[in-house]
Amino acid sequence: QAISISKAINTQEAPVKEKHARRIILGTHHEKGAFTFWSYAIGLPLPSSSILSWKFCHVLHKVLRDGHRNVLQDCQRYRSNIRETGDLWGHLHDRYGQLVNIYTKLLLTKISFHLKKHPEFPPGLEVTDEVLEKAAGTDVNNIVFFQLTVEMFDYMDCELRLTESVLRQLNTAMAVSQMSSVQCRLAPLIQVIQDCSHLYHYTVKLMFKLHSCLPADTLQGHRDRFHEQFRSLKNFFKRASDMLYFKRLIQIPRLPESPPNFLRASALAEHVKPVVVIPEEAPEDEEPENLIEISTAPPVEQQNVSDVFEQTFGPPNGVRDDRDLQIENLKKEVDMLRAELEKMKLEAQRYITQLKAQINSLEAELEEQRKQKQKALVDNEQLRDEVERLQRAQLENSRTQGLYVDAEKKASATELRYSKLKEKHSELINTHAELLRKNADTAKQLTVTQQSQEEVIHCASALKFPEGSKFSGVTNDSGTTLEDQTLQMEQLKRELEAKKDELTQIQSSLSHSKQAGSELHSQVEALHAEKDSLRKSVSEKECELLSIKGLIQEKELLLNQEAEKNAKEIRELQGKLMEKKNQEQSLQQKLLDDQFGMLQGTVKEAEYIIQDAVAKLDDPLHIRCTSSPDYLISRAQAALESVNSLENGHAQYVTNMTGYSILVSPLSTEVAATAPGPLLLGAALTHPASQRKPPELTDTCRDCGQQSLEYLNELKDKQLLQQANPKDVRRALQGILQLGQELRPKSLDIKQEELGDMVDKEMASTSAAIEDAVRRIEEMMNQARNKSSGVKLEVNERILNSCTDLMKAIRLLVMTSTHLQKEIVESGRGAATTQEFYAKNSRWTEGLISASKAVGWGATQLVESADRVVLHTGKYEELIVCSHEIAASTAQLVAASKVKGEKNTPHRSASQLISRVDSHSSAPTVERLLLGRESVTPPDTMDFSGMSLIKLKKEEMETQVKVLELEKKLENERIRLGELRKKHYALAGVCEDPDEGEGKPAVTPKRGVLKKPPLAQKPAFPLKQDCELEQQDGIFQAHIINF
Repeated sequence: QAISISKAINTQEAPVKEKHARRIILGTHHEKGAFTFWSYAIGLPLPSSSILSWKFCHVLHKVLRDGHRNVLQDCQRYRSNIRETGDLWGHLHDRYGQLVNIYTKLLLTKISFHLKKHPEFPPGLEVTDEVLEKAAGTDVNNIVFFQLTVEMFDYMDCELRLTESVLRQLNTAMAVSQMSSVQCRLAPLIQVIQDCSHLYHYTVKLMFKLHSCLPADTLQGHRDRFHEQFRSLKNFFKRASDMLYFKRLIQIPRLPESPPNFLRASALAEHVKPVVVIPEEAPEDEEPENLIEISTAPPVEQQNVSDVFEQTFGPPNGVRDDRDLQIENLKKEVDMLRAELEKMKLEAQRYITQLKAQINSLEAELEEQRKQKQKALVDNEQLRDEVERLQRAQLENSRTQGLYVDAEKKASATELRYSKLKEKHSELINTHAELLRKNADTAKQLTVTQQSQEEVIHCASALKFPEGSKFSGVTNDSGTTLEDQTLQMEQLKRELEAKKDELTQIQSSLSHSKQAGSELHSQVEALHAEKDSLRKSVSEKECELLSIKGLIQEKELLLNQEAEKNAKEIRELQGKLMEKKNQEQSLQQKLLDDQFGMLQGTVKEAEYIIQDAVAKLDDPLHIRCTSSPDYLISRAQAALESVNSLENGHAQYVTNMTGYSILVSPLSTEVAATAPGPLLLGAALTHPASQRKPPELTDTCRDCGQQSLEYLNELKDKQLLQQANPKDVRRALQGILQLGQELRPKSLDIKQEELGDMVDKEMASTSAAIEDAVRRIEEMMNQARNKSSGVKLEVNERILNSCTDLMKAIRLLVMTSTHLQKEIVESGRGAATTQEFYAKNSRWTEGLISASKAVGWGATQLVESADRVVLHTGKYEELIVCSHEIAASTAQLVAASKVKGEKNTPHRSASQLISRVDSHSSAPTVERLLLGRESVTPPDTMDFSGMSLIKLKKEEMETQVKVLELEKKLENERIRLGELRKKHYALAGVCEDPDEGEGKPAVTPKRGVLKKPPLAQKPAFPLKQDCELEQQDGIFQAHIINF
């Protein structure tokens, strides 16, 4: 039974097992009481754990219901312990504590109801209707009948209050009934369901009986209370029947939809007693199995792409290649590993927090025990002082008792003396009486003798005997005898007087002795009274001393038990703490090993990417790839930044060997994505520039790849990790960067300090070219008016007016761009000069120069084409092409101007508005050109009259042949146009005069004869990856504008 009690009542948040509760109940029947149960329950640390108190109340409820009938008397002795436990947890804000407070009130109500108020009801509440009738009585005026109903209502309220508190906590936690923590709360409700079913049945019976004897208005309060309890009980039974936990343990009855109608007596026949059915054997709870198999699937290997074109030139727009998939897989794997690491960190942190909280709670308990120990020591000192005081009082009592003994001895001696004197006095009285008798006898004899002597003398004188001698002899004898008697009498008188004197003395001493005896008797009585009071006080002090000694022994025993328990708990907690520390250290070491393993995996992936890039340097398919120096420089700079971030992450990681993400993140997202770029771009750049420095650039790329692999090998090795230094990788990348800068086109090789002057010159030359174009258009208009007339004059005027409007819009756009340019420089340069600002933003400056050149060149070409059209030496298509070219050039100028402009500035808005006006001005120009061509060129009239069917068919076939030839020619011309554009893009960066020395900038063309500026190179290299989109490397996405 003791083992079952210890297993049933513990701090684990799980329900009490049925087999343990059954053994405890059988133990109460075996010993006919709950002695063993309470002997173990008293020693439980109920104030230390709310779960322990909750399970104690659950087991006590089971014992009260199903245990021996003497359990109630045993539990009555410990009502104060139950009440103190409930009051203690009622003052604390603990979820189980509030439930324990309500549960203890229910248990106290149950004990009071079954033991004091109505002992005829067993704790299981199973009685027959006859017992219920007998308990209620037949006289309705009897107060017991009315009080029984009220007490059953109170009993039911306690039961329902417990159920509502439990279900409210489960609603707050959104719990599932299959969880052990939820089952721990739900388990006691099985006994509550059993009690409530009986209480409901008895309450219905009593209510019908009350309504049969009393008016309905008198019982309105009872009916309201019953209806409230009915709704609560019905809701509880409904919710409990829906829970899976109760379905396998108890069959819950169903209550009717509406409460009974007590106003109708026949409704009692419709009442059905709710019956609760419990299976004989409840299955043991089994450990739940893992429903989800947690395993790590191996990564899926990517299939090799067999398309040679995609391997060489990269995938088409919108399609990702192998490297994208590899990078994406690496990102996913890193994210997964990072999530796992964060999860491990969170679990470790949560575990540490729980341990710290447990340590803090144990320390708080230890501090509380220390306070209790200190308080016990203080109480012990007070008790010791009380004992010393009592000992002093006992000494005084013993001293008083000694005085009392002396007084008793004196009293006994006085009494002995008094008794002796009394005996002597009685003896003297007897002697005196004897002497008086002797004296009387002697006096009587003397009187007789005198009488006889007188008679003798009288006879002698009368008779006068002759024999005188005889008579004289007789007389003499008589006289002698008389003398002797006289002497004897005198002697007796003297003795009598002496005796009288002695008697007087004795009487005087006797009176003194009586007086002393009376005084001693009063003293003895006072001493007896004092003795009684002292005995009473001594007995009280002895009882108090015994109680204090028992209390001291109990306190010392409790103190020793608490000290031993605290020492044991401290040892256990220290052992657990050491175990947790060792476990934490092992977990930390495992975490570090896993982190380093992840780092090695990331390094291997980076090695694979770089090895792949190095292998492609010698791949024949890679020879067809081309690139530009600008793109190579941008990727080399991005790679240098990645190396710097990797070096910083490596320095931070080496300091404490934790936080591997600061090293893995640069490896996975930056180095692996940017390091292959310079290698492949450098090799691709050597293909069209084989006349420059291909061996040196290729060797530098190889060296960079080799140094990168060596550096990654050092990162993989834990012993070489701290000595790893990317200086060789940085040196190789700087070499690639330097060679890329040397390979830049000479036309763009302008000193940075000359960029500011170059911008101003180009903008000025563009404005001058536009003004010159307007002037020439006006001259051509005057010449056209003089030389032509009619339709041709009207057509020429339309064309020249359109060109004039277009030139005016372009001039206004150039002026606005110039103002916007100045505004950007003034707002962004700060304390620097204009030349320094242009030098700092060299790429933007070069784009601005290129855009201004394109606008000027387009204006010049438009004027020349218009001149040839007016003179009938040119074609209208030339003007259309020039109009499209001007629209594109103005869009390029607007885009170059507003790249660094602030939003919502007036000049930027004006430039955009003017660009729209310019684009809209070019469209009417094209329309007027088409209308002019139609007006000047007569329509080709087709006359098919007089043609036979065969001839029409023949003409149709010849026309189809001509159409096919023209379509073929159109297709060939389009192919040629594409090749020209490709060639132009390839040669745009290297267009320079053959006679120019190397390193000289291109000569600015003369005003009015501007050449078409070189367009920016477009490298035939795959598009930027997703991880590179956020990098500011000077390369921006192109936008196509339709006019």
